Amino acid sequence: MLSSSSWCLSSTSLPLTSSCNGNEHHFSKHAPKYWDNFYKLHQNKFFKDRHYLVKDWGRYFSNDEDVDDRKVVLEVGCGPGNTIYPLLDAFPNMYVHACDFSPQAISLVKGHPNFNASQMNVFVCDVATDDLSISISPSSVDVITLIFTLSAFSPNKMSLVLQNLRKVLKPNGFVLFRDYAIGDSAQVKLQKKNQLISENFFFRGDGTCSFFFSEDFLSTLFSAGGFDIMDVSTYYREIENRSKNITMQRYWIRGIFRAN
Repeated sequence: MLSSSSWCLSSTSLPLTSSCNGNEHHFSKHAPKYWDNFYKLHQNKFFKDRHYLVKDWGRYFSNDEDVDDRKVVLEVGCGPGNTIYPLLDAFPNMYVHACDFSPQAISLVKGHPNFNASQMNVFVCDVATDDLSISISPSSVDVITLIFTLSAFSPNKMSLVLQNLRKVLKPNGFVLFRDYAIGDSAQVKLQKKNQLISENFFFRGDGTCSFFFSEDFLSTLFSAGGFDIMDVSTYYREIENRSKNITMQRYWIRGIFRAN
């Protein structure tokens, strides 16, 4: 479902280049280094706190009235804490696991004035290669958040990420997903700069990467990974930059998936 506009792109709408396998291996191998450099440069100033998650998905984080146990949440790709700290403000009884493959990002989370070691398990992890069940008890997590995170991985590694998440997610637990969608102005800009690695997967000037999802690709990925599709929706918004006199067409994709 595409909200705010009926215009959409197919997952094959952008041409492929002939480069791809070598570049994809390079950027995947060095992704932790590039993201660590990103957070060393920007610290916690680049991303805004995601308070909208409480409005959109608050019911997944709140306990049922007749249940005393607090919800256990895993934030994958936590960055400096722009998701977990707004959630903890809204749901102070929650227990949070948070991981990122950037040591600098983890340092920023631990340096936050609201960091509470008794309520948070924060650790460095590449979820495409490192076993999550070493740091988190198997089948113990109620909700996993993937907020602008899966797009940083090569599409060839995404199924490995989902397999890893399944290890720690409870049966019938949820994955809440939000990321970039095909047709986004950032994708168009990267395409014009000839920064395509593989289909819908691009590198930026700082070495970090971004994949742009279609609804079909995302649904197929999670279905194959053992999840029921509760919702997959694409959202469109025009954003004006008055100082540069440009209008950006932004596309985001949102998904709700349940472990089957």
